[in-house]
Amino acid sequence: MSGCGCEVEIQDASQKKVLYWLLGINAIMFVIELGVGVLADSTALIADSLDMLADAVVYAIGIYAVGKSIIHKAKAARVSGYFQLMLGAIILIDIIRRSVMGSEPVSHLMMGMGAVALVANVICLFIIRSHKNGEVHMRASWIFSANDVIANMGVIFAGALVLWLDSRLPDLIIGVVVSVIVLRGAWMILKDAKNELVANQTLTDNENSGGVS
Repeated sequence: MSGCGCEVEIQDASQKKVLYWLLGINAIMFVIELGVGVLADSTALIADSLDMLADAVVYAIGIYAVGKSIIHKAKAARVSGYFQLMLGAIILIDIIRRSVMGSEPVSHLMMGMGAVALVANVICLFIIRSHKNGEVHMRASWIFSANDVIANMGVIFAGALVLWLDSRLPDLIIGVVVSVIVLRGAWMILKDAKNELVANQTLTDNENSGGVS
C-alpha cells in the first residue's frame, strides 16, 4: 500500500531500538570505567570514560531526533558534536593537570578495564552496523562507536607500556590520543551536519525558485 508511511515507521522504530541499546551500554560503561579510572589513577581510562559519556549523550540526542525532519536531525547531530568538543577540551585540561601534579597509573586495571570497554564497543558496532550509512544522526552514532574501539585498544596498549616501561608517560600520551579522537569525531559530525543543512537549504531554495513563475 503505497504512501502509507509504514516503511518510515519501521525505520524509526528500528533506529530507536538501536539507539536505546547504545545509550544503555555507554551510560553503564561510563560509570564503571570512570570509577575504575579514578581507582587506577589513569588518565587514559578517565578520558575513555568521558568519551563513553559523550557517546551516551549523542545517542540520547539521536533518540530525540528519530522521526523528526532532516533539519532537526542535522541540528541534533550538531549539538552532539559541540558536546563532544567540550568533553575533548575537558580531557586535555585533566591531562595537563596530571602531567604537572603527577599520577601513578595501575597498569593491570588499565588493561582489564580497557578490554571490557573494547568488548562493549564492539557489541555497539555490531548493533549499529546496519545504520552506518543511514541518516545524519545515525552516521554520527556509527562514527562515535568506531572511534571508541580505537580508543579502547589505545588504553590496553598504554597499560601494557606502563607495565613494561614502569612509566606514567604512556598513560598520558594515550589520554592525549583519546582526546584527539574525541575532537576529530566532533569535527566530522559538525562537518556532516553542516553539509546536511546546506544541502537541505539548497533544495528548499531550488524548490522555492522553481515555484515562482
